[in-house]
Amino acid sequence: MAPPGLSRETLAQALAASIGGVCAPGLHPQSEPSRVPGQPVFYNLTPSFEVLDAAGARFALCVDDLTLQDDLNKQAPARPGWWRVVGDDPRLLRLIARHIKPQGPLAEALAPAAALFGTDLQPGEGGLWKVVDETGASVALGAPLPGERERPCELITPPIDADHLVALEARLSLARSLGFFAPVEGATHLHFDAAPLRSARAVQNLVRLFVAFGPTLRARLGVNPRCRRLGPLQPELVSAAESPGFVNLPWEEARARLLLAKPDKYRDLNLRNLILALPHKHTVELRILPVHLHAGPIMQAAALGEALLRRSIVELPVERRPPLRPGA
Repeated sequence: MAPPGLSRETLAQALAASIGGVCAPGLHPQSEPSRVPGQPVFYNLTPSFEVLDAAGARFALCVDDLTLQDDLNKQAPARPGWWRVVGDDPRLLRLIARHIKPQGPLAEALAPAAALFGTDLQPGEGGLWKVVDETGASVALGAPLPGERERPCELITPPIDADHLVALEARLSLARSLGFFAPVEGATHLHFDAAPLRSARAVQNLVRLFVAFGPTLRARLGVNPRCRRLGPLQPELVSAAESPGFVNLPWEEARARLLLAKPDKYRDLNLRNLILALPHKHTVELRILPVHLHAGPIMQAAALGEALLRRSIVELPVERRPPLRPGA
């Protein structure tokens, strides 16, 4: 979390300067629960900042995290030039993101989105601008960013192949020097390469390990009780991994059975990327670390996560057992 008066752009600019790179503004897709009946989720494009090194490779990405709320003054006025685009169809928002500028006056930036639908922007109260199609149906809404929403900063690194401690500390030490701090609801998420887990046996082993030792891991890693969007593995997913004959299925057939469980990402262990086989994020994600602003504890947790994954890919089956109570 950026201190008052600073923003995630501050950190991105400082990171770029530290490596002789550039800071490229962008728009990051996110979702949030909706209070509108019949529309459980709204989708957002929010300001993001990508740090590229001198060769054009990503060094870091600084984005909003809509679950971070309690450190912010929600009554603060919108920061000039900071806005978001909201809609109910993520496909349309992805299209809009490809055609609009991520910075500048909102109406000017959003005008190309209206042009896609052959219309003009429609102004609204409070600095709002609406994109509609030729029938007048709403497509998306542009709005000033709510109070202090420029301050949350999820710091995302690219895959790190070597010298993990040094690489992480180079980013985190700069954040500390600028006064960034751990948000009340914050967490650290670790992504591991999912390629070795593409087998029914490996997934079943991992599910069994996490069912049995999940509560112990939470206690060991110090999960933040105020962190939102966490929870045990979905019962439907566990049932799929334990279904008769599952462990003998070829991977694609096993994956199809797991897909029927409709996996979501908001779990202590996120297997969704593995099951959906997303080409740009083929990972499993451990989500129960608290925020660490030093690299050491992150590396210790990563070693524990790696040990679980290495045990999972061994052909020897993991014994099925109920959850162990921490300290048992």
